[in-house]
Amino acid sequence: MSFKLGTLPIELLIIYLDGYGYSSLDKAEQERWEAAGDETAFSELFGPEKIPDSLGEFLGYFMIRKVIASETLLRAASTVTKRLAKWLGERGLLDEDTVSAAVEQSAEAGRELPQAARLTDLLYEQSRKTNIDVHALSDEDYVEDYLFIDQLDPGVLWFEGGIGPVPVPAKVSKLAQPGWAVNIVLGRKRGTWHVLEVGNVYP
Repeated sequence: MSFKLGTLPIELLIIYLDGYGYSSLDKAEQERWEAAGDETAFSELFGPEKIPDSLGEFLGYFMIRKVIASETLLRAASTVTKRLAKWLGERGLLDEDTVSAAVEQSAEAGRELPQAARLTDLLYEQSRKTNIDVHALSDEDYVEDYLFIDQLDPGVLWFEGGIGPVPVPAKVSKLAQPGWAVNIVLGRKRGTWHVLEVGNVYP
């Protein structure tokens, strides 16, 4: 597998494939990869047919958690991976259905990931305004976890497990989507949950 480097998203995709691509391999392929014992073994051993299976994890996990990509870079990664899938299809390296699925996955990431990054920033801003002593909270009034957004209304979020309502600015509830996961710390004071800390939002 070889690419012409020149765009940061492609360089990051190669880094991802060499570091994490093995997770999409079957048992025999993993044994080949382990036997090679080389940091670039994945991209040397396997071809572009392995790229589509890795796009979801690359865009939805690696770019958010490992790269901590900006909204601009997230959009660029979506655009570049769409073009890459089409380019591989034009050269007969991926079949039409695989290309179509990869393009749609990248397009969806291009819509959702920048939105999730903005939501992360807004929740962080909100947490900075919260003045609660976490040491004074009882166990039942403190939650630190990856939580899925369960439902929302203007200015209010609910998380899985019946945690909520959590008052938020209207622009936060407008960006948020049910089913998105948030790495978050919540504290309840006088019956109301508040955002204390936030990590990342994952569509």
